[in-house]
Amino acid sequence: MPYIAAVSGISLPHKVNQQDVKAQARALFAENVEHAERLLQAFDNTGIVTRNFAKPIEWYGNSSTFEERNSEYIKLALQYSEQAVKQLLAEAGIDKDALTDIIFVSTTGLATPSIDALLINKMQLPQHINRTPVWGLGCAGGVAGVAKASIVATANPDAVVLLVAVELCSLTLIKSDYSKSNFIGSSLFSDGVAACVIMGDNHASRQQIKIKAGSSKLYYDSLDVMGWDFNDDGFKVVFSKDIPTIINKYIKDDVEAFLQKQGLTLADINNFIFHPGGRKVIEAYTAALDITETDLQNTIDVMTQNGNMSSVTVLYVLERFLKQGFTNGYGLMLAMGPGFSSEMLLLEMKN
Repeated sequence: MPYIAAVSGISLPHKVNQQDVKAQARALFAENVEHAERLLQAFDNTGIVTRNFAKPIEWYGNSSTFEERNSEYIKLALQYSEQAVKQLLAEAGIDKDALTDIIFVSTTGLATPSIDALLINKMQLPQHINRTPVWGLGCAGGVAGVAKASIVATANPDAVVLLVAVELCSLTLIKSDYSKSNFIGSSLFSDGVAACVIMGDNHASRQQIKIKAGSSKLYYDSLDVMGWDFNDDGFKVVFSKDIPTIINKYIKDDVEAFLQKQGLTLADINNFIFHPGGRKVIEAYTAALDITETDLQNTIDVMTQNGNMSSVTVLYVLERFLKQGFTNGYGLMLAMGPGFSSEMLLLEMKN
């Protein structure tokens, strides 16, 4: 059974207070957005205190083209991926030459060759490493990335799979987009980079968090709930107010059906490793699943301190469980993303 050997999220250099981001949003949008002051209250209702940004906050007030922002994405994604991987390998005591596979997850920039190819060159990773760049899964990408790594490690018990997730959401900001979606997205999304190692059964000494099963689901007729529209200015955010409603409608039945296949119920889950989404998403999870905010404390803390880092966020949550402690038993990883879709993993966790 594959297992998660180590997780490492890095600290980006520009940690910004949410109220400073709110002030920046007021300066950028207030004159052109109807009911801007009312919408600005969204910044106060997220529960976010500080946000991670790849650039100083002043940089976002300057004019930039999509080409310039995407060039920054490529440069910084490579720089921070290398930092995250070096930190991970050092903490896990794994030599880079032992890596057999690399999965790279992102949705906030474009690069061909993909960032994993750039990283292999920069770090001189094994030339025959198996590459899987994964693009477009948004907030669900972190859980999906671990699931895909688990599939690789199941097929090859000798596998040492490196998962790298990079989301530089701030670099997608379109200053001329005065839509409510962009306004709300500006109150939530931030930047993050994390790396993770998943190993096959033949590396038995590290087994602490085993990956027992996974589930992916795409909800029909919900393509417009979350994602990007692409135009001459770049990535225009699509972010529907219906997301908490969809969670309330479907997630309990989906989770119970997934667990039932494993002979379990929600009562058997001791560790909830959830992507936060936003404050209303957390409230939807607690209401639908009849759990408490205490059950989601690591999720809430990561969002409070970092903002919503899209696919990366759930890996920061997982890292907290690994480094600050978890309850022996089962864990459930869960995230929702564009499609609209859900990704779940059942973990067996033992100290």
